[in-house]
Amino acid sequence: MITPPHRLKLGQLNTPLQPLDRLSELYNGPRIWIKRDDMTGCATSGNKVRKLEFLLAEAIRQGCDSVITCGGVQSNHCRATAILGAQMGLQVKLLLRADEPAVSIGNLFLGELTGADISHYSALEFRHLHQHVDHWLEQQTQAQRKPYYIPIGGSNGLGLWGYIEAAAELARDFAQHAIKPGAILHATGSGGTQAGLIVGCKLHAIDAPVIGFAVCDDAAYFAEKIAADFTEWQRLSGAQMTIESSSICTIDRYIGPRYGRCDPEVFELIGKLAKLEGIILDPVYSAKAFYGMLQELQRGRFDGVSDIVFIHTGGLFGLFAQRDQLLL
Repeated sequence: MITPPHRLKLGQLNTPLQPLDRLSELYNGPRIWIKRDDMTGCATSGNKVRKLEFLLAEAIRQGCDSVITCGGVQSNHCRATAILGAQMGLQVKLLLRADEPAVSIGNLFLGELTGADISHYSALEFRHLHQHVDHWLEQQTQAQRKPYYIPIGGSNGLGLWGYIEAAAELARDFAQHAIKPGAILHATGSGGTQAGLIVGCKLHAIDAPVIGFAVCDDAAYFAEKIAADFTEWQRLSGAQMTIESSSICTIDRYIGPRYGRCDPEVFELIGKLAKLEGIILDPVYSAKAFYGMLQELQRGRFDGVSDIVFIHTGGLFGLFAQRDQLLL
């Protein structure tokens, strides 16, 4: 077995695996289970903390005293980085894409509350992200700081370890509940969770396809991004294993209007699931993927399967920024 790099204990792990039996009965298909990675912490809720356990450990190992990262204005990753940075005494710089004037609510509010230094960029300016990152790295270096850069979503060869280790946790969950899932499903935005699960399932002998539901970009983009992150992971870990291109399965038909926006049917599902199962989804990531999963179930994709598992990657705070779209 390949030895994982050093990690910090930042998340509340292991997270529960729970059946959604009332929902499963409604759809008369496989039993739907949910992996509650929305419970990795209170303010640090979501999948990003798993990646940050490894990324921030590396920042500390290198003697860095500040972190630069980036994402959308309601980025779960940026919010988690800001909070964990405050916990660890690291200065955090956030570069946020604001497609419209930013409102201090949800993830953005928490980033501000925990003292992150935030710069906003238009969608057009964000296309030149690497230039902005280089600028701030140089600025911090000149200010006698030692910055550590984390890419969007914490998705790179090191960040993959977050969901490689999550797959080991899933293997224990499946043994405990005596289930053999026909599929593991989740939202995919920067590709790191998807890549980590693909590698982790292979390393931990989980014989189930990993299916990502794109919340932005198309399947071809994720095939390329996951392959690139895997190559970097191989280089860092020295692993000799390979992954087949056929194992990278991304469904891109449920993206909706654009990243960060979804159709009325998705908001309807958010309200329905909250009332039926007490599960809160967000309109940027988890709700789009959950909606896609149910649509694929009705299409017959999971016929003959006894169990499917949905990874709830969090996103609760992003819901507040779009609460006016919900019909309560």
